[in-house]
Amino acid sequence: MKTEQKFKTKTGFCHITEDKIILTRDGIIGNVAELTTGNNIVRHLIIYGLIASLMIYNAYGNFKNENWLFFGLYLIVGIYLTYTGFKSINLSATPIIERNKIRSVEFRPAKKFLNRSCFKINFEQNGGKIKSRLIMLPGSLNDGTSETEKAIGIMKNLGLI
Repeated sequence: MKTEQKFKTKTGFCHITEDKIILTRDGIIGNVAELTTGNNIVRHLIIYGLIASLMIYNAYGNFKNENWLFFGLYLIVGIYLTYTGFKSINLSATPIIERNKIRSVEFRPAKKFLNRSCFKINFEQNGGKIKSRLIMLPGSLNDGTSETEKAIGIMKNLGLI
């Protein structure tokens, strides 16, 4: 087995060694992701919560004024953001995952015109808590199909999926 294999991701590269999976950020997209997220998603969850609160507050105001169209619109967006925030609580942005801590790896294919392909890695953190890390693969404008096939091949060869 090679000592390291790598494939391209949305924001950089995924390096798979014998004992770790290391995600690196590269280029403009990677630098922006590093600035906004870092290794923690708490900031994103707080922003989701604030925007969801604002939407629900606006929905209440439109309900009192009997403006049903905007009431429904604000309410739907507020509920969706709340749901997305709660669903994201167990996600992690850690750049290094030890392979012996990995519980499962799942490939999620892209839905045309809606999202990108990704790997969902469930792993155990230091405290024993199970977290998930999404590895987003390149989109169709960045040779996504061939990079996705390469990534799937690497993950299968290494016995991760």
